[in-house]
Amino acid sequence: MDRLWAPWRLAYVTAPPAASTDCIFCDAFHSADAGLTVFRGRFSFVILNLYPYNNGHLMVVPNRHLNALVALNPDEQAEMMSLTRLSEMALTETYHPQGINVGINLGKAAGAGIENHLHIHLVPRWAGDTNFMTAIGETRVLPEDLRQTAARLRPIFDTLAQSRA
Repeated sequence: MDRLWAPWRLAYVTAPPAASTDCIFCDAFHSADAGLTVFRGRFSFVILNLYPYNNGHLMVVPNRHLNALVALNPDEQAEMMSLTRLSEMALTETYHPQGINVGINLGKAAGAGIENHLHIHLVPRWAGDTNFMTAIGETRVLPEDLRQTAARLRPIFDTLAQSRA
């Protein structure tokens, strides 16, 4: 039997259930603990994906619980695009990817895992990052713990955000 060790998951699987609004993004927005949030803007924030496709997989999320682009007001729309740009810069500086997938899935039929709270995915990519483990074993291997990813990205976001102000 092959074993794939993922010690970071122990805290997740043994944690007691937390009080929830039934929306992970609303919970993250209202939490005093930074957790997986790496940057907060005025109308939206940047958070790591709990189940990343690759190291550095980020999402830009509006503070308000909205499920469609048409529901954004102009300030929210502008900041979400600004934070998507900032996220591209932070990922490029931190991980030096060869490319970045940027995407929005609106609705379950379009592939949205969290279909009731709008979010934009940014996934760093490298040539060959989809290998036999993903294609045949249906398993992703991520070499960096999410807390390490957050610790690497937070100061980069802060520096980049200060330089654009």
